[in-house]
Amino acid sequence: MKKSTNRVVRQYEDVAIKALMEKFNYTSVMQVPKLSKIVINMGVGDATQNAKLLEDAVRELTVIAGQKPVVTIAKKSEASFKLRAGTAIGCKVDLRGERMYDFFEKLISIALPRVRDFRGVSKDSFDGHGNYTLGVREQLIFAEIDFDLVNKVRGMDIVIVTTAKTDAEAYELLKLLGMPFRR
Repeated sequence: MKKSTNRVVRQYEDVAIKALMEKFNYTSVMQVPKLSKIVINMGVGDATQNAKLLEDAVRELTVIAGQKPVVTIAKKSEASFKLRAGTAIGCKVDLRGERMYDFFEKLISIALPRVRDFRGVSKDSFDGHGNYTLGVREQLIFAEIDFDLVNKVRGMDIVIVTTAKTDAEAYELLKLLGMPFRR
């Protein structure tokens, strides 16, 4: 088995597995929670009036994730939002394997520290099933995004899906992998 070059994978293999097995009294290495996938979702509500905005969002998300996103479609019509069923309203991408670990490393070591007045991410964003959701206000925190080519500053949701059964296990896993939680 080849040794991974990604820092997050090495941290998981060398430190996290042992620490989690001791803390939660697992009997097998297979019980230790791990990252399953990372879903990045970018809602583009303005795309109902201007389709070019959606193309820009897809281009930016492709650059950030390193993988082409899927365009999301409205399921129901909503008159108050001037939205018809079948209209493209955003894009999302599922990252797994090597790309997932590369993105996670980039997120915790480069992107999050670039957020203005950053003091760490909230501990309260777990969903009860061991998954963590993080909202980012602007795509400019990612180094790959060229500031001059951005037409509109757009936020995104980043969902980190783990195999953990509880929030405590997921919190411990992410903390051991280097997630900068607020003190």
